[in-house]
Amino acid sequence: MTSTYSLQPTAYSLQLTACNMNILIVKLSAIGDVIHTLPALNAIRRHDPDAHITWLVEEAAYPLIEGHQAVDRVLVSRRKHWIKTLFTSGTPLAERMTSLKEASLFVKALRETRYDLVIDFQQLLKSGVLVWLSRGNRKAGYNKGMEHMEQSHLFLNDRIPPVKMNHHALLRNLMLLNALGIPSDEIVFHLPVRDQDRREVDSLLARHEVNISRRPLVALNPVAKWETKLWSNAKFSALGDRLFDDGAELVFTGGPEDQDTVQEILRGMKGRAANLVGQTSLKMLAALYEKIDLLVTTDTGPMHLAAAIGTRVVAIFGPTAPWRTGPFGSGHQVIRAGLECSPCFKRQCDTKACMERISVADVLDSCKL
Repeated sequence: MTSTYSLQPTAYSLQLTACNMNILIVKLSAIGDVIHTLPALNAIRRHDPDAHITWLVEEAAYPLIEGHQAVDRVLVSRRKHWIKTLFTSGTPLAERMTSLKEASLFVKALRETRYDLVIDFQQLLKSGVLVWLSRGNRKAGYNKGMEHMEQSHLFLNDRIPPVKMNHHALLRNLMLLNALGIPSDEIVFHLPVRDQDRREVDSLLARHEVNISRRPLVALNPVAKWETKLWSNAKFSALGDRLFDDGAELVFTGGPEDQDTVQEILRGMKGRAANLVGQTSLKMLAALYEKIDLLVTTDTGPMHLAAAIGTRVVAIFGPTAPWRTGPFGSGHQVIRAGLECSPCFKRQCDTKACMERISVADVLDSCKL
C-alpha cells in the first residue's frame, strides 16, 4: 500500500546526509507498532539507498521484518523466553544455561557493529536498555514529555522535542524522521508476503471449502489482548449470521489462544463460516487479508495488518483512541459508542459500557460493500 502525506519541516533538524550509513532501528513489538514503523523504514531507505539498515525486533513480530526489501539485517530478541527460562523456578539448569548463552550471543551481535545512527521508535525501558547496549554514535528518539516512555530518553544523546500523542502513531514515527532531516512524504509498507504464503492460504481455504468466488469474502477477527477491547460473542454471532444472510462468505481469524472464543461464536451462528483460527502464520494471515473484501475486527494487530495490505477495515473501538492507533489510511471505518469516559486506555473495567453499547446494527451498517 502506498500513499502520500505532507509533513511540515520541524524547527529541530539534524540534517543527516546520505553517506552509506550504518543505521539501527529499534522497534521490538507489538505487531501493530511494528507495522506502523514500516513506512519510516522505507523512508530511510529512500533517503539513503546504500545505507546498511539493521532492525532489532522481538520474535513475535519478526515475520513482519523477515525478508523485507528495505532491511539488510535483523536482530531478534527472545527477551520473554529468556526471562521466563531464567527466572521461573523449576527450570532445568541446562535450559537456563542455554538461554543465558543465547542472550549473551544476542548482546554480542548487537554490539559488533558501530552504528552511525540508532533510532529508538519504541521508547520504552526494554528498548532503552538495548539502545544503551548498542554501539552508536547518535542515539535518537523523542525527549521526555510523551506518555508511556518509561524514562527511555535517558539512554539517548539526540533527544528530539516531543510531539502530541494525538497524532497517529505512524505519523509520530515519520515526524521523528523529519526532525532528523529524513524526508517522509510517502507512506509505503511493502509487507514481505511471499508467493509461498499465498499458495498455503489457497490450500487452507480449499481444505475448509471456502468459496472464494462468493463475494463479499469477509473475515471476522473477534479477539484482542485486552479484556476491555472485546465485543460480545453473541453480537459477533448475530453479525456473522446477518452477513451470511446478505450473501457474504465468512472466515474467522485469530491465534491458537482464541480458539475457545471463536468456537463459542460459531456455536451461536446458524450460517456457515470457516474457522481458520490458529492455522495461519503472520505472513499467511497477510496473504489471506489480500484476498478478502472486508475485515471486521476489534482493536488488535490483525487490524493494522489488513490496513497495511490495503484491505478495508471496520474496527470496533472502546477504551482506546482510533486517532492514535486506528486503522491507517482511507476507506476504513471505526465504530465507537462515543462515551465521555472513552478513551480511558484501561485494561479492566466493571461495565465495559463503551463496547457493550455498540449494537450489531451499528457494525452491520458499516459493512456495506
